[in-house]
Amino acid sequence: MDSISTSTLFSILGVLILISAYFSGSETGMMSLNRYRLRHLEKQKHKGAKRVSKLLDKPDRLIGLILIGNNLVNVFASLVSGVIFARYFGDAGIFYAGLILTLVILIFAEVTPKTLAALYPEKVAFPSSIILSLLLKLLFPFVVAVNWITNGFLAILGISSEQREQHSLSTEELKTVVNESSALLPERDQNMLVGILDLENVTVEDIMIPRSELVGIDINEDWKKIQKQLTQSNHTRVLLYRDTIDDVVGYIHMRDALRLLSKNQFTKATLLRAVRELYFIPEGTPLNVQLLKFQHAKERLGLVVDEYGDIQGLVTLEDILEEIVGDFTTTMTPTPSEEVHQQPDGSYLVDGSATIRDINKEMSWDLPTDGPKTLNGLIIEYLEDIPQAKLSVRIAGYPVEIVDVSDNMIKTVRIMPEHILRQSHEE
Repeated sequence: MDSISTSTLFSILGVLILISAYFSGSETGMMSLNRYRLRHLEKQKHKGAKRVSKLLDKPDRLIGLILIGNNLVNVFASLVSGVIFARYFGDAGIFYAGLILTLVILIFAEVTPKTLAALYPEKVAFPSSIILSLLLKLLFPFVVAVNWITNGFLAILGISSEQREQHSLSTEELKTVVNESSALLPERDQNMLVGILDLENVTVEDIMIPRSELVGIDINEDWKKIQKQLTQSNHTRVLLYRDTIDDVVGYIHMRDALRLLSKNQFTKATLLRAVRELYFIPEGTPLNVQLLKFQHAKERLGLVVDEYGDIQGLVTLEDILEEIVGDFTTTMTPTPSEEVHQQPDGSYLVDGSATIRDINKEMSWDLPTDGPKTLNGLIIEYLEDIPQAKLSVRIAGYPVEIVDVSDNMIKTVRIMPEHILRQSHEE
């Protein structure tokens, strides 16, 4: 190199650093690409996406190629810088060359290009894939040889090059993707998508109308009373039973009752003939499964039964859809807003029959949901007894005061949210 001028060596060094920056940026750009967006672009016949996808099919070869090129230019850059600094500082110049070249490569050939590639992976990866594809063809034997040796060492360690982490997303990861897409999706659409993903984690017991709140008509009652109940019903489908809800007969659609009434054929006998069979749902059925069952059976409601066949509650298709799209204006069940009442001191009076899951969703609380479904059931399970009023307990960090107890049920409780409690302590 003695015959090469110093200015030429500086030019060569600058080119080598640029090439090193290219390889560093290409590596980060390739590995930072969103694989799902890449697949979408590939399906759209995007040429750059197709080239990149082909390179990523063999990641060991791609990484091998990039590292061969990067290390090769860095080694040559160190040799050239050593010659340049030796001309200025003698033998000590080699030491100075190592220090300064490390700083230059770190800033201009590593951190800067990799940061840019991480911020704009597609703008870096797609164009660089043209050069990398060409280099892979030119250096293929060398790349394969390096990979063969590398895979041999991995085999000694018990690792196969065919073992590759799958890029499938779990349900929780999908929720994170949806929640972080606020710039692309309106909040309502995000909530709907998360609602769909949540269906598998929610069972029919979580949304059913409990047995104690079921409304129906006893067909053994006086006919005039039955007529009055039908005409005053707020539901389009009404349960019919004999004496108790355990002896349920079926349900009548109000459309059928109106048809009989219009034909002057509205009697108890014709009403019984118009009764539709009930659909039964085993307790513990996830909502995503039940939604498909409703669809296949062409049903819109069903009674939830336990392992002994006892009725636990009622679930409708609308209840499941509300888990996805939110409450309908026609729903007859109380919403958490109607069951939770804020007090001037920051506490909340809550109906004991309120569903814990609904309270948690609306109030952003974290009451336990892996046991009883209602607040009444949660407190009774915690105390292992039916408590008296004016008793206070702490459940999951929330101070709970029992305000009203009647008919062996906790009717009203007062809950003090954690952040309000902390503020009062700080004051």
